[in-house]
Amino acid sequence: MLDRLFGVLTHLGGATFTVTLTLSLALLAPNPWKSLGWKSFVSLAASHVVAAVIKRKVERVRPYLALRGVVTGTKPLKDPSFPSGHTTAAFSVAVTLATASVWLSLLVIPLAVVVAMSRMYLGMHYPSDVLAGCAIGTAVSVLAVGLIG
Repeated sequence: MLDRLFGVLTHLGGATFTVTLTLSLALLAPNPWKSLGWKSFVSLAASHVVAAVIKRKVERVRPYLALRGVVTGTKPLKDPSFPSGHTTAAFSVAVTLATASVWLSLLVIPLAVVVAMSRMYLGMHYPSDVLAGCAIGTAVSVLAVGLIG
């Protein structure tokens, strides 16, 4: 059951979902959601750049490639493991959206945490990968919200 659940929820941190969500808000929603969508999109894009640069510098092998007996889902990624891009994306969007209201934060932050947990459960990342992704996504989001206003 957890294989299926985490196999689906992990995609909440994927490029297709996060780009579609942020651009949909930015282009289709009325204010204040439109503004929040642009902030989320900027945060997502900036955090992706940071994570991609770090991945290329660190080049850490993914757990399922380094450890015996790690079971993954279908089509496992082969790019470097550190930091978790899905976790970075999930937190960059969730933290930005959480600034809209306390009630929304009670929904989106736990979802970002589930994405992070799913990355470890599925054998894609080490705990330090997802912690780094959480830190990068959160920091970039706070900067984007602060700078864009």
